[in-house]
Amino acid sequence: METGELGKVYKNGEIIVRQGDVGDCMYVVQSGQAEVIKEKEGKELQLNVLGEGGIFGEMALIDKEVRSATVRALGEVRILTVDKKTFLRLMSKDPTVAFSIVQKMSHRIRELSNELVKLKFGC
Repeated sequence: METGELGKVYKNGEIIVRQGDVGDCMYVVQSGQAEVIKEKEGKELQLNVLGEGGIFGEMALIDKEVRSATVRALGEVRILTVDKKTFLRLMSKDPTVAFSIVQKMSHRIRELSNELVKLKFGC
């Protein structure tokens, strides 16, 4: 990691979080890209590619469920980790942080709903 910079650098193919692991923090992509993968019966399905400003793992700040997907570096990627305490402190200083995350989660739910409609109705 370069001096004075936050976050951790992951190399191409490195796992950042693994599906099924217990999570207690969220992540922000500072630079580069990471892919979100769902694994089932030894097969992988790429759900999304996150670039700069992308967030993942935010559900771990709300519930105590296991990670719903694996996130892996695509090329070199710098990731900032935000734990619950830091997140709550940021929210108390600037409530727009929480609003921004809720917006991103809402966008994801809409995308998933649209995909479900396409699968069910063939549209």
